[in-house]
Amino acid sequence: MSDEQTGMEPVGEDARIDTLEQRLKAARKREDERIAKPAPEESNASYREGNRVLAELIGGLAGGAFLGWVIDQFAGTSPLGLLVMLFVGVGVAFRNIIRISSRRP
Repeated sequence: MSDEQTGMEPVGEDARIDTLEQRLKAARKREDERIAKPAPEESNASYREGNRVLAELIGGLAGGAFLGWVIDQFAGTSPLGLLVMLFVGVGVAFRNIIRISSRRP
């Protein structure tokens, strides 16, 4: 038999390892508390309002473009109806965004 160590033996207790384990447990506990805490209601309201503004902008552009395309198909005024209605859609979207932003909370 040889006196060589195979690396499988348990490591002796070290104060640094104990303090590291304690710090890891404390960090895990803080992280679990942070994750479990619900977000404030104010941030959810702001998020919803931002989504509504984005939807108004995209809806105004898409709606105006679609209506312009339909007008072009029936009237035969190829790019003119699309361009005019696209600008009208942008105007309506901006008007709705200004309405949303001027409301009192």
